Amino acid sequence: MGRFVVNVIPGNVTFSLHARNGEPIATSLTFSSLSVAKRSVESVRRLAARTDVGLDDCSVRAKDPDAKPVKNPKFEIYKDKNGAFRFRLRARNGEVVLNSSSYTTKASCKNGIASVIKNAPDAELVILDQ
Repeated sequence: MGRFVVNVIPGNVTFSLHARNGEPIATSLTFSSLSVAKRSVESVRRLAARTDVGLDDCSVRAKDPDAKPVKNPKFEIYKDKNGAFRFRLRARNGEVVLNSSSYTTKASCKNGIASVIKNAPDAELVILDQ
């Protein structure tokens, strides 16, 4: 089973999603409270369980002006400033709810997305107070 690990420092709450093997898959933005972070975790769970979440490959759209963006909710694949592949999960309102670490290949980035879909819906929630 995957796990959401929430790090609580007053005024600075984040979470990360870890795969069954313990490897981190992606991290959240920073939240002002634990309750807001928990709502975001639930949002990630719901989005990962949906079958209609799109995949928008921004690295292709950057090269093809005719490529159309995919509607939210969606996973976006993009290249960062160092040329590495990353993904982010956008909610229906367009807010980013999850960011990945970097991947050297697009295929491994897509595997990271598959890992979110596999691990997030039933991942346990672990809260670390500091």
